[in-house]
Amino acid sequence: MKKEYWFVIITYIAMQLSSIVGVPIFMLIGASTGMTADELEQKSAAYWIVFSFFVALALILFLMRKDMKEKMDTSNQASVGTSILWAIAGVFLALTAQAVAGIIEQSLGVQPESENTQQLIAIIYKVPMVIFVTSVIGPILEEIIFRKIIFGSLHKRFNFFISAVLSSVIFGLAHGELEHLLLYTAMGLTFAYLYAKTGRILVSMSAHIAMNTLVIIIQVVNREQIEKLLDTAQAFIGGLL
Repeated sequence: MKKEYWFVIITYIAMQLSSIVGVPIFMLIGASTGMTADELEQKSAAYWIVFSFFVALALILFLMRKDMKEKMDTSNQASVGTSILWAIAGVFLALTAQAVAGIIEQSLGVQPESENTQQLIAIIYKVPMVIFVTSVIGPILEEIIFRKIIFGSLHKRFNFFISAVLSSVIFGLAHGELEHLLLYTAMGLTFAYLYAKTGRILVSMSAHIAMNTLVIIIQVVNREQIEKLLDTAQAFIGGLL
């Protein structure tokens, strides 16, 4: 693995853990605003998510600058038109993978609701700017980390199946919801397939962004209708980021 890839991974991990320090700092800054303790904590968490994700994205793009400038071997890449079609199809593949994984989880007694998703939705209602982070920046970072770096590095040594499963399980574990590991792993397998099939990280990235955006729209804009759906439909949109 390239040296800069390790720095990218360290940056991503630091971003994920940074709220331990960042949120209390933001709470101190906003202590004089007159908000209740709960509201102050929620808004501080929301603003720190926005701040930390933007900083992490800037640092990671800087660290990956040489990678982006290097001339890539296009012989294994799908054409632009084909890539666009796979990006569109990838959204439906990801949603289908979630649906199947969700049904399996429910059959095992796992509750369909994702705690991560519900927490994010609550934060979005407080600070709508978080929508851009969860819909766009999050997927960009995750595709760089879990598909381009981790899957890509593994795929140089192992076959697709082993590389995809290992990177997808790591992707699932990174979300911190062991009960939904199958759901996140299924998503990871889908995006790994898109990346391997087209040779373009932008394809899996676009599908991931579109899927997250769709989930946000359904969860936020149509929240009341969502609550009336059957449990299987809730499982269908259970995973986020």
